[in-house]
Amino acid sequence: MSTLKLGLIGDNIARSRSPLLHTLAGRQNGIAVSYDRLVPPALSSDFDTVFAGCAEGGYRGINITYPYKEKVFPKLTVTDPLVRAIGAINTVIFEADGPKGHNTDHSGFMAAYRGVRGDTAPGKVLMIGTGGVGRAVAFGLLGLGASELRLVDRDRAKAEALAEELRAAGTARVVVMDDAEAAAEGAHGLINCTPVGMVGYEGTPLAAGAMHGAQWVFDAVYTPADTQFLKDAAAAGLAVISGWELFYWQGVHAWKHFSGTPLDEGQLREALLTSDEVV
Repeated sequence: MSTLKLGLIGDNIARSRSPLLHTLAGRQNGIAVSYDRLVPPALSSDFDTVFAGCAEGGYRGINITYPYKEKVFPKLTVTDPLVRAIGAINTVIFEADGPKGHNTDHSGFMAAYRGVRGDTAPGKVLMIGTGGVGRAVAFGLLGLGASELRLVDRDRAKAEALAEELRAAGTARVVVMDDAEAAAEGAHGLINCTPVGMVGYEGTPLAAGAMHGAQWVFDAVYTPADTQFLKDAAAAGLAVISGWELFYWQGVHAWKHFSGTPLDEGQLREALLTSDEVV
């Protein structure tokens, strides 16, 4: 049986299901997968040191999650112009001539959206959070044909920088706003791309009352899958796209980079949803 050494660098990832996803994907293909959770603070280290250790430690590839998706970018060769525009990486492949960067958050979000909404355009969308995953989702919204993006971030300069890049890349109207509730007025879609709602960051980025009138919602958080943000949206009658769907699809797409082997996607989905295996 062949082997594949993978890992995930991020903070607060003890409950990540990525190790199980890639272990199950490996079993479909007769590949023994090891997938390490690498948390720089827990290792009494910093991101640069942990990343260098992966590059030298026999890893075929690694996933990158919060808060390192933008930090890793300068260390990589990125050949896809769209991924260069996004400026954030969640999948790294270690090649003989150096590490290569990919973004399967972008393609994963688009697949997750289409799985729930089909070919229906996103319309006017409020997106809270413009960090690594937010950048990938925002460019995905352009690809899906959103007519307007309203960006809200505590760091207004970061939101303004992304808005400028989005305006250059597409035809959607892009505005930066300071108040999420005001930005939600008249929006068709509501998106959370902050860590608020994940384990260790409890809460919700938008008051439930601000959701009425919208049509759909997406939360990038997937641990837990049923965040307060999504509970409030379901109670308001919105179509829900969970962060679990993004997790699943970005993992499927990352596996193709890691191994190049095929997947029975339906079987993998079912196994992930029903398995109580701890990896």
